Amino acid sequence: MHIRVLGAGLAGCEAALYLAGRGYAVELWEQKPHKFSPAHKNADFAELVCSNSLKADRLDSASGLLKAEMKLLGSALLPVAEGCRVAAGGALAVDREAFAAGVTALVKGNPNITLRAGEAQAVGEAEPDTLVLTATGPLTEGALAQDIARLTGQGALSFYDAAAPIVTADSIDRDRVFAASRYGRGTADYLNCPFDKAGYEAFHAALAGAERAPLHDFDGEPSVYEGCMPIEVMAKRGADTMRYGPLRPVGLTDPKTGRRPWANVQLRAENAACTMYNLVGFQTNLKFGEQQRVFRMIPGLEHAEFVRYGVMHRNTFLNSPALLGTDLSLKACPNVFFAGQITGFEGYMESAACGLLAARSMEARLSGGAFTPPPADTMCGALLRYITTPTKDFQPMGANMGLLPAPETRIRDKRQRYLAVAQRAVAAMERYLG
Repeated sequence: MHIRVLGAGLAGCEAALYLAGRGYAVELWEQKPHKFSPAHKNADFAELVCSNSLKADRLDSASGLLKAEMKLLGSALLPVAEGCRVAAGGALAVDREAFAAGVTALVKGNPNITLRAGEAQAVGEAEPDTLVLTATGPLTEGALAQDIARLTGQGALSFYDAAAPIVTADSIDRDRVFAASRYGRGTADYLNCPFDKAGYEAFHAALAGAERAPLHDFDGEPSVYEGCMPIEVMAKRGADTMRYGPLRPVGLTDPKTGRRPWANVQLRAENAACTMYNLVGFQTNLKFGEQQRVFRMIPGLEHAEFVRYGVMHRNTFLNSPALLGTDLSLKACPNVFFAGQITGFEGYMESAACGLLAARSMEARLSGGAFTPPPADTMCGALLRYITTPTKDFQPMGANMGLLPAPETRIRDKRQRYLAVAQRAVAAMERYLG
């Protein structure tokens, strides 16, 4: 059997490296650098678009648990991420260019992986001696998207996703911001822009009334994925919505006042040299001029120089519960597998984890066995069951503790409860792997 992987994003690279590491010959297709999607700019593989954060690293968090399980499953991308991390408190954030370059070097250096540069025009399900893994992501378009639509026979779900702006470090007014992580985690890894009540109310009013850029390729009002809600949409939901979301001030004390800010914008280093900063949680589709006008109302960003404005793009997801089996193969065409964000695994690490699961499923098929999904009390198992369980209103899902069963013994403290759930999940994954 031949193995073909379409797409060298996180899921495709993770899958290709896993299978190649077990001695299988893998053909990996990637359209870059011949063609770029509207969101991609870097010619390297595994490009991070919306954020450089791979989320929390603590075991008592959903994202930290997912990473712990991925290490047990044999992730090749996590060591790369850890090798180019930038300061981000309790989160694993990376230098985007260094991460993509590191993954690309791993893939290109593997003798069992043959690269095919160019845009795949079709899935290729008609080849009975080939297993195909489609990991082309939620920006899949053109002839391949049309072929997937033909093959699935059902409409995909469309959402809009957004990216946050990035500003230069030397344009930030250091007299107006302070360095700290919430609750003292890390080593003061974020720059914090503290609002007082009046300043926040003026900012909220300006943001809620700012002009958005038009979305050309969608009829009617688009669905917006809750996990990447544009900040201006959040502002329209109420004055306090942002204060309980990305602008929450909890766990922070402004050293100038000795008090918690009324609201707070956090800036996270975009690269290892800390020459650029990302506005955390500020995914947006405002017109570029409006982004300058409104975001310069943030304390410390009055003279901000934007090296990238926030943008919004259309994402497409399969109706996975109707289309995919628990082995991530297409029910109507079992030699075609899907992995990554196109399946509804929402998030960078989730996408990579899905690639690992698909690779293990393909390995089972190649060895003549059946794939057994991870247990339901693991994060990987819970996510896999989520996207393959029939439901009326399927929406992409990222790792969260709500997917996992509660501990048998009631634990009042949330942190301790999550730790117990995570420890149980790690033990279950270890048993699953034998």
